[in-house]
Amino acid sequence: MTVKPLLRALSGETVWPPPVWLMRQAGRYLPEYRAIREKFPDFVAMCVTPEAAAEVTLQPVRRFGMDAAILFSDILILPWALGWDLRFSHGEGPVLARWQSEHDTSRLNSALAPSRYAPVMETVRLVASALAPAQALIGFAGGPFTVACYMVEGGGSPDHAATRTAALADPEGFSGLVAALTEATIAYLAAQIEAGADVVMIFDSWAGVLPPSLFDRYVSQPTRRIVNGLRALGHKTPVIGFPRLAGSLVATYAGHTGVAAVGVDTGTSVRHVRRDLPSGIAIQGNLDPMALKVGGAALTREAAFVLDQLSGGPAIFNLGHGIVPQTPPQHVADLVTQLRSV
Repeated sequence: MTVKPLLRALSGETVWPPPVWLMRQAGRYLPEYRAIREKFPDFVAMCVTPEAAAEVTLQPVRRFGMDAAILFSDILILPWALGWDLRFSHGEGPVLARWQSEHDTSRLNSALAPSRYAPVMETVRLVASALAPAQALIGFAGGPFTVACYMVEGGGSPDHAATRTAALADPEGFSGLVAALTEATIAYLAAQIEAGADVVMIFDSWAGVLPPSLFDRYVSQPTRRIVNGLRALGHKTPVIGFPRLAGSLVATYAGHTGVAAVGVDTGTSVRHVRRDLPSGIAIQGNLDPMALKVGGAALTREAAFVLDQLSGGPAIFNLGHGIVPQTPPQHVADLVTQLRSV
């Protein structure tokens, strides 16, 4: 039986060269992705059309030979499946109904609506059946705090001022929202695992906007609850946590949450994280997406630096954030060739 390299790394084994996959590896930089995207004016409709979502999930794996596919979806499918209003405005990103108080939390359905999340699980099944034995499938959800950010702000935000204000001015109400999202996330990730995901990842993209005094309450504790909730359901599937922009709090997060690996963003030193990281936890990261965009000698140099930083323990090669749309696909191919040759 083939043991997938990604699962070996997540079990605490040092695999060299490290397994590689890239955040947003299915996306606008690929012409084959754009060809499918043009058929769907509504982005949510694309996410919940299993054949289309499965195809774009598999495209980069076929083209580049990644060690893992990551489910093509969006972190905001979770609140959408809970009945929260969501649309994607062309050129502006997501637009959501705004959460303002505990009263709004009661508007969330008490459970995920099966008719809404069922297509996502069908996508998982389609992809799992199409991958090679050595390739893993990663399911995912947004961190409850990050999803709450979008709900409170009503979309994206440069500083998440409304969210930070709510966390300080209405801690009981905001905690209730995060708690409701946490329980929904457990159910959502469990369903992905049962459909065939080998690994699940929690993207807490805005974790770093919180002060250290609130980080544990709204980032680490919900993540620990998700990991423990999955274990209570009998799922031993490894969890990757990505508390983006968390800096010096990353190692503490990893030790407190029970994740098998921690993602590191571009601005965080892998060596410093590993120095304080509990034994056996893998590090995932953290090439600058701009180096991938630029390519050539800069990409070769920066990728070699990241490899050196990752050496000496369980690791997964990735970016510090997602691939940008302007990235030439050949640069991704060049990166994978470099990684396979070490």
